[in-house]
Amino acid sequence: MKNRVLRQIGPYLEIFRAIWSNRDRPAYAWRILRDGVCDGCALGTNGIRDWTMPDVHLCWIRLNLLRLNTIPPFDPGVLRDAASLRELSEQDLRNLGRLPVPLIRRKGEKGFRPVEWELALDLIADRIRGLDPRRLAFYMVSRGTANETYYVAQKVARFLGTNHVDNSARVCHSPSTTGLKSTIGFAATTCSYRDLIGSDLLVFIGSNAANNQPVLMKYLHMAKSQGTRVAIINPFGEPGMEKFWVPSTVRSAVFGTRIADAHFSVRVGGDIAFLNGVLKHLIANDWIDRRFINERTKKWEELVGTLESQPFEELERLSGASRETMLEFARIYSRARSAVLIWSMGITMHRHGVDNVRAIVNLALARGMVGRKKTGLMPIRGHSGVQGGSEMGCVPNQFPGGLPTGGEGAGRLCRSWGFEVPAWKGYFAAEMVDAAAQGELDALYCAGSNLAAVLPDPRYTERAIGRIPLRIHHDIILNPQMFIDPADTVVLLPATTRYEMTGGNTETSTERRVIFNPEIPGPRVPRARDEWRVLVEIARRARPDAAEKIFFANTAEIRKEIARVIPLYEGIQNLRKKGDQFQWGGVRLAADGRFGFPDGKARFAPVSPPDRQTAPGRFRLTTRRGKQFNSMVFGKRDLLVGATRDSVLLCREDLDRLDLKDGDPVLVRTEAGQFRGRARQARVHPGTVVMYFPEANILIPRGVVDPECGIPAYRDADAEVIPHPPGTAARAWAGSGSPA
Repeated sequence: MKNRVLRQIGPYLEIFRAIWSNRDRPAYAWRILRDGVCDGCALGTNGIRDWTMPDVHLCWIRLNLLRLNTIPPFDPGVLRDAASLRELSEQDLRNLGRLPVPLIRRKGEKGFRPVEWELALDLIADRIRGLDPRRLAFYMVSRGTANETYYVAQKVARFLGTNHVDNSARVCHSPSTTGLKSTIGFAATTCSYRDLIGSDLLVFIGSNAANNQPVLMKYLHMAKSQGTRVAIINPFGEPGMEKFWVPSTVRSAVFGTRIADAHFSVRVGGDIAFLNGVLKHLIANDWIDRRFINERTKKWEELVGTLESQPFEELERLSGASRETMLEFARIYSRARSAVLIWSMGITMHRHGVDNVRAIVNLALARGMVGRKKTGLMPIRGHSGVQGGSEMGCVPNQFPGGLPTGGEGAGRLCRSWGFEVPAWKGYFAAEMVDAAAQGELDALYCAGSNLAAVLPDPRYTERAIGRIPLRIHHDIILNPQMFIDPADTVVLLPATTRYEMTGGNTETSTERRVIFNPEIPGPRVPRARDEWRVLVEIARRARPDAAEKIFFANTAEIRKEIARVIPLYEGIQNLRKKGDQFQWGGVRLAADGRFGFPDGKARFAPVSPPDRQTAPGRFRLTTRRGKQFNSMVFGKRDLLVGATRDSVLLCREDLDRLDLKDGDPVLVRTEAGQFRGRARQARVHPGTVVMYFPEANILIPRGVVDPECGIPAYRDADAEVIPHPPGTAARAWAGSGSPA
């Protein structure tokens, strides 16, 4: 009862907290909300409005991020002693304030000292000038990063001779872009948010919109009022996806909105087996769209043959669901005249994430659920910079517009840009860390990010980063990664926010909407500089002989070049004021009956379910988000679940088997590490343990990735749960979970 009340009043508390935390700059905070494009999730806004509903578009994520944009700078003297700051949490470091000036720390020095911009830029450029480009890397965070910054970052990397450029968005959704590109020829969501409202069926697969995209819950409330059914496929019964209190709707705010009509529990890693079983039922009962299959797709017979070789007994074992359960979902799906299939990181963060996505596409194509109103495929994005990052080419295996790295793409860009472009594939983020660990990376430029928090095995990541001779951290705030002791030199550079960037900028939302974000007048950190300008200046100083080939006067010039280099983005050059936007590809992709291949036909992709069995008595580990935005934690308690950050979520059956009750101390152990936490009962698939990211990263083995896109397998570990570990009194387990 208490937790339900907290879930009801939580959104209102967030409003009051936002007002209180921004009380020193209320007018500026209001202008950001009123006129800016949200720097949170990728739903996309025009101030506090959107293009989906007439109501206000505002959520707790945006309110919590607001202070990052209004907080004043800290006194640089705070950084004189780095050791004391290493003990602070990421949240405590954020609360210190904005980075005020460039700062440098060299090996053996106790802390950071302020320097002038000219000295910092010359130091960086001089060091880069003498490097082998294969030992230079760039990494961009996706929170608040604009398309213009992404585009310039990857162009600068290639100007300096390297394809080692990656972004945090790819660590989340690269299986989506890879899987979609190989099946429908488009690496993006095929529909619009409006298609969700009034669709017969919405299917959420490995996705928790209630926590990660809370505004979407208002869309679901509207959809439910029009008769839309919602089905969930997930190893964890997310309470927020069962019932949600929409604060801006009186009835929902008081009584809540029932979201899920059906929940289908599967094993972690069992999605392909479950979806293939559903397809077998659809085929056996002729619940497929044969006309669509014959006219608009290829490889159907190959898919059917693959499914015939997969007996239900095997699919039941691998999915953790019965064939009757698969039939139940097939019936629901077959009765829907329209459906949108939605997924997120529960699908992508596997060693078989790309095949997971292909299995979802097969399900959609089998019933013609692409290209029509109220239908589509939606890999829902968690950050405002996710979709644009890859499309701008800020990835190691693709150039702008999705051209693969290689001779043809490099040649085309060489002709466009006027300088030699490397044709070899660069490092993914995890590979950058491995190269650093082996002493094969000499310089790393990070725009935002805390790699040690987001990648598996954080201790290994910290050690690897600590071996890089030159690290440049360009950010608006401090984070723990900056305080890893320097191998030689660490440079901190103060960045502007997206609302301070001179000339405005753009982002691309989940629904492919390219939105202009205007510059918002207000207080500034005088010595902060736009990331794109700094990147260009470093490149020009590092290669003065070719400096004229890497220059932009303003963001309008960047947008003009984006439109020229990336045909999909034709129209971005015309965006210049609040409200300006366009949706590349139109309201729906394939609405004209053609998919993104020369012959216009989509491809079914026969996939086989992975056979990954846990050892007897062990658990399959998976992670979730709580009161947080990616690795940025905003609260110790997850109100949607009623759990704390050290919670180890298990089903009742497993708790009984281990002789555990709520609150009992446990030790969770994998081949990578161990974690002390507290057991908590939850609606979890038997044999599964659910823990919080990034705390549980200590348990995730490194080096296990999807072979096609390099995403780390965050949901692949076998875990041992040890009840009542000896030698630790219960009172010593209070507070946040911690590595053992």
